[in-house]
Amino acid sequence: MPLVTHDDTKPWTSAIAKDAKSRKMPPWFADPRFGSFANDPSLTAQQIETLVKWADAKAPAGNPQDAPPLPRWTDGWNIPPPDLILKMPRPVSIPAEGDVEYTYEIVPTGFAEDRWVQASEVRPSSRGNVHHAVVYIRPPDSKWLREAPVGVPFTASSLQDEKLRHEASSTESDMLLVYAPGSSPDSWPDGMAKFIPPHSDLVFQMHYTTNQTSVGMVFAKDKPKQRIFTLQLANDHDTIPIPPGADNYRVEVQGTLPNDATLLSFFPHMHLRGKRFEYNIVHPDKTIETLLRVNYDFYWQLSYKLAQPRLLKAGTRLQAVAWYDNSRNNPHNPDPEAAVQWGDQTYNEMMVGFFDVAVPANLDKWHFFRRSKRD
Repeated sequence: MPLVTHDDTKPWTSAIAKDAKSRKMPPWFADPRFGSFANDPSLTAQQIETLVKWADAKAPAGNPQDAPPLPRWTDGWNIPPPDLILKMPRPVSIPAEGDVEYTYEIVPTGFAEDRWVQASEVRPSSRGNVHHAVVYIRPPDSKWLREAPVGVPFTASSLQDEKLRHEASSTESDMLLVYAPGSSPDSWPDGMAKFIPPHSDLVFQMHYTTNQTSVGMVFAKDKPKQRIFTLQLANDHDTIPIPPGADNYRVEVQGTLPNDATLLSFFPHMHLRGKRFEYNIVHPDKTIETLLRVNYDFYWQLSYKLAQPRLLKAGTRLQAVAWYDNSRNNPHNPDPEAAVQWGDQTYNEMMVGFFDVAVPANLDKWHFFRRSKRD
């Protein structure tokens, strides 16, 4: 519930002071020892002290004449009014209980020319039933899911062709954006945008979908100098389960950048046993430079935008490390006696370290991943 007036707020005085003092609120999980982030909403020590003193004084109202104007709440989209809204054509129903497969829906954009997307936002019609959503850009020359139905929801198991079923979970297509609980829309500075070629489709990959999800897009006014790629470091094929009761199980994955790129932001993703996530640079002398360390919370999956974007040279070795708590000490653990496998469902686990980079606008993904002979 919004706390707009003094009367709204006063009953919550103690909770506000307690959560501010413990830094539970506002939600932010980056370890302050590593990195500086443009979207950090953390309160300063002075702000926290002010709140605690106000609570200790029984929350006086102050002079009404000094009150600031009432805030204007966003009604609808959090990005500027979209230039275009694309909606999944058909709603998807989910059962009251049981597992739900990833659901896909292919939506043609109808674009007749290049489009540069400077801001985008996913809006599920029922947020409480969406575990995550990924919106992929399928260009016209892509063979991915070409034999799948368009404009109707489908799952991998509903496809008749075995090759097509396998294709559903594996693609090299660019991502327009990712949505998860607590995440915010994508918005890029002037001169940066994501690219959608003409005649492309958007492929919605939905987990725990209900009703109809939309994506709103704000187009750049001019062709940008840089395009954004969302890349990932992922360990999604680990055959060794997390042992029952393990409270600090470690998983890592490494990769090298094929070409120069400017690092912009991070978005770690795990499930209910996720404990901590870290992005590092492994330097040639084997020293580790930590870029971000997050005390992970599945219910607040935030992005972390660098205050100063960082140029990374081709060959830079990036490392993502995740820790899991499969013990009884984890209040979100659905079953501490289970050996946890990697998989799509929330009671399984994932380890995906998304990160956004900027490259020259004329560099497509295929050429970005071409490595020079020296690499």
